Amino acid sequence: MKSLNPETKARLRRRSRLVHLGRDAEASFGYVNVPPFRGSTVLFPDAETLASENQRFTYGTHGTPTTEALCDAWTALSGAAGTALVPSGMAAIALALLTAVSAGDHLLVTDSAYQPARRFSDGLLKRMGVETTYYDPRLGAGIAALFRPNTKAVLVESPGSQSLELQDVPAIAEVAHQRGACVIADNTWATPLFFTPHAHGVDLAIEAGTKYLSGHSDLLLGLVSANADWLKPLRRVERELGIPAGPEDVYLALRGLRTMELRLREAERQALALADWLAARPEVLQVIHPARPDHPDHALWKRDFTGSSGLFSVVLKPVAPAAVAAMLDRLELFGLGYSWGGFESLIIAFDCSTYRTATRWAPGGPTLRLSVGLEDLDDLKDDLARGFERLNAVSDA
Repeated sequence: MKSLNPETKARLRRRSRLVHLGRDAEASFGYVNVPPFRGSTVLFPDAETLASENQRFTYGTHGTPTTEALCDAWTALSGAAGTALVPSGMAAIALALLTAVSAGDHLLVTDSAYQPARRFSDGLLKRMGVETTYYDPRLGAGIAALFRPNTKAVLVESPGSQSLELQDVPAIAEVAHQRGACVIADNTWATPLFFTPHAHGVDLAIEAGTKYLSGHSDLLLGLVSANADWLKPLRRVERELGIPAGPEDVYLALRGLRTMELRLREAERQALALADWLAARPEVLQVIHPARPDHPDHALWKRDFTGSSGLFSVVLKPVAPAAVAAMLDRLELFGLGYSWGGFESLIIAFDCSTYRTATRWAPGGPTLRLSVGLEDLDDLKDDLARGFERLNAVSDA
């Protein structure tokens, strides 16, 4: 099998591209998958090449055939100029922020951001002399009022990974670019399959490959893709930090890439069906799912997204914490655990009011976040129905 020529790559539909992107039969000695190359030292043929580093691979932290394969595939999928790989989604957030801001700079971060990203901004970045202001995720072009002469970057997350507000990313990007600021987006919920970040004005796009790219809850990986303006700064900070992703995790991510759209489409179908079922339950006050017409930002989802993932939230009618615990503790198919995007379903209780500062989180009752996996939908409904029976038993006692 020959490597695809550029013309063929350009005309392939997405499912075909996912199967073939990043594959190099020659580099893999004919094997279908690029194997996990392990190594630190790379030998040079002569002193001149050593001095110039003028060869494809130079050192383990600077890339291997395995990392190159995933970077090339992700770059093409994201519409980017290049991609960097790091050992976790949080490391990807850190890499992107450290690429865009320096001591004395001002950073704008959505109030709906992943909580560890807030800790990084309020911790390490603050110690570095970077000031962070949190903003209402629904501010859109109104974010212009928060810009200062030293505002260098905006971190968006659309939707937020718990409260699921959508952001008008193109409007925010237009404001930021008029002022010379970098737009950083955490795109883990949608992946580039359902939201093409760089086509919507994003400069640095973050992805926790731990989630949908992996699909099997067995690896940790972060990706940062960059447009042409920000690729060189990203590469510089990537090399200075020296935190490459492990070869086995990259290999598993490449394997997950091949089936990512099939898994995402099934997660989308199952999640929407389960969301509709939950919306009809007497215990539920509100379902928060951007692809449902009753979501406040549904029009933005229809405009900017081509699909939705398996992650959404539910607001229960007011009950005691003990009732919620009774529901969750004996669920059999929904695991209690962080992360999401795997083949298994997960559920957690959460409360954004404990950390939000620019907006008030008061949904009217306890909140649950569900990640819908690949189990049979009726079995998932049965599991939750038994959970609601336990919740009601405690509430009625």
